[in-house]
Amino acid sequence: MTLTSLPTVTHAEAHANGKDAAYDAIVIPEPFPGVDVTLDADRVRSYAFAQGDYGSWYFYDSPFGGPIGHPLQLANDLLFLFYETYNGNTAEGLQTHERLRWRSPLRLGETVRIEGGYVERYENRGHGYVVMEADARAADGRQILEHRGTEIMRTRAGEVSGRSRATPAKRRVAAEPDLSLPTLSSAKTGATVGSPVAGLSRHFTQDQMNVFSWLSRGYRNVHTDISRARDSGVDRTIVQALQQTGLIAEAMVAYFGPTWFTSGELDLRYTHPAFCDEQLSVNAVLVGESDGIQELEVWIDSDGGARTALGWAKARVTEDVRRPEPLIRL
Repeated sequence: MTLTSLPTVTHAEAHANGKDAAYDAIVIPEPFPGVDVTLDADRVRSYAFAQGDYGSWYFYDSPFGGPIGHPLQLANDLLFLFYETYNGNTAEGLQTHERLRWRSPLRLGETVRIEGGYVERYENRGHGYVVMEADARAADGRQILEHRGTEIMRTRAGEVSGRSRATPAKRRVAAEPDLSLPTLSSAKTGATVGSPVAGLSRHFTQDQMNVFSWLSRGYRNVHTDISRARDSGVDRTIVQALQQTGLIAEAMVAYFGPTWFTSGELDLRYTHPAFCDEQLSVNAVLVGESDGIQELEVWIDSDGGARTALGWAKARVTEDVRRPEPLIRL
């Protein structure tokens, strides 16, 4: 990050004194106070419950020596960094675009420093957008995870439901695997382009959504409060975009293995709200390989008939066949 760091404050202080989360209140650039986060056992268990991902690497041994954090363990700490300045309960936005880069695993017991801020804002189709960049670094200087996210500020979910919320991209996700080819369960050099890649399917309960979206910290929004969702024009609470993203990251760990934590990248656009208790299915297809890096198209379809997220994933391919074992099969 190139933004100037500010002193650390607590969530309680920011929640009580934060300014209104309005588009017009944003100043560019706007760095936020940094926070320190320690990966302890409670955080691991909470994320596993919220996401439904009980992989063995997060509780026992991993290829990196001892337990590590889930790929998106720090995602909300990065995204919600703006709560250190703004009152999170006044936010009414929807995330439209997310870029994540993994550079090193987070080990159990490690403390990381999270820093970042707003770097851009713009208007498009009558909506105000804001772009945030943040990253997490361990005490030894290792970068763990880098985030760049775009969000519509102050919009009603019902007004954008059913149509793309993402800024048009030069590339398009075709989402057309060659179903005559065998489905790939793990990354192998030289695999045939067009091959479908194994995904997964899961729904999120309200209890899981409450944990993921920090209801216990006092944040009531379209993810945790049905009245806020209805006020926004929808009849059910909305699965947070990063909670959907966790499904894709889980599928990518199953496909790429350990290299996802050291070279994985996601570039996603969120195109339709996903709702509480909807079954969400991750799909993927191999679209290219260069210099040992494979790229996939990835997307999520809901049983309600919507494509809720789409984009690209890539990571380095190795001969390491180790994968986390599910301790609980859902």
